[in-house]
Amino acid sequence: MALKTMSVLSVLIVFSSFPSLILCASKLKRLPLPSVLGPLAFAFDSKGDGPYTGVADGRILKYHGSKTGFLEYGQSSPIRDKKICDGANSVDLATICGKPSGMGFYDKTGELFVADSIFGLVVIPPGGGVGKQLAKSAGGVAFGIPDALEVDQSTGDVYFTDASATYNLSQTGDLVSSKDTSGRLIKYDPKTKQVSVALDGLSGPTGVAISEDSSYVIVIELLKTQAQKLWLKGPKALTSEILLTFTGGPDKIRRTVAGDYWVAISTSPPNVELFGLRINGDGKILETLKFTPEFDTTLVTEVHPYKDGLYLGSLDKDFVGVFKIDLDDNSLAEL
Repeated sequence: MALKTMSVLSVLIVFSSFPSLILCASKLKRLPLPSVLGPLAFAFDSKGDGPYTGVADGRILKYHGSKTGFLEYGQSSPIRDKKICDGANSVDLATICGKPSGMGFYDKTGELFVADSIFGLVVIPPGGGVGKQLAKSAGGVAFGIPDALEVDQSTGDVYFTDASATYNLSQTGDLVSSKDTSGRLIKYDPKTKQVSVALDGLSGPTGVAISEDSSYVIVIELLKTQAQKLWLKGPKALTSEILLTFTGGPDKIRRTVAGDYWVAISTSPPNVELFGLRINGDGKILETLKFTPEFDTTLVTEVHPYKDGLYLGSLDKDFVGVFKIDLDDNSLAEL
């Protein structure tokens, strides 16, 4: 949002201290970006290639290993101008360059779905390229700040958050000060092309994750520092409940292969602490992992588990952080 996204709200809110019983992350690998900042969120394709990440200048990049590094894969803005946008880090230019803030592949088709804070729901074709806008509103109300996204692999349905239906990307200060509750969880059905509001009245929703059996969705509310659980199936279908209240500023949430979840947590300046919080579907805290001081940024936007690494997102760094736990140096060198 300069370029800050919805995630910068974490910096604007004062949070309480984190629990003292914390495990420290043991190893950090840096995957350098090509003269650009802000890898907010990540995705891996069905072949295990990646990470893919959206960056501050509107590009979506793909990692090709340590020798090649990151190369351009696509863009969510249909009007992006490379001469103006490449390397840019400005809210004003986001209306041209785009702002990919959340992403996920639908493995059956190879399509990459993107929540762009300016252009709404966008899909990048298999193999990359310029994205196609699928939706810019829901329920007759325009998106304000699309942010996090996940694809249900069993149905192809896409769930993403609209952090505010009242404010846009350049108005995040007003969003915070007003304690806005116009945020929404949006569902896109690729079969019918229908866009619907799955849950409304949310306060700065910045994260979404679908359960392994597709029975519920977890939504992170930054301004209320809590997680809500929306049931999709069973006797509680279409009802929601508070799953967990955080003692820090939560951002994106990602599911592990084991079926639990990592939540990115940041505390505010001057004593910035960055954490990953692993929880289960019942809201029980399973593990707390501290990333500072090795991951030296203002906040962590995403903790994305993949194989034996945790991929760390940020607003202002020129690298992707990867933490490896209890592994030898050779495993890190392979990245």
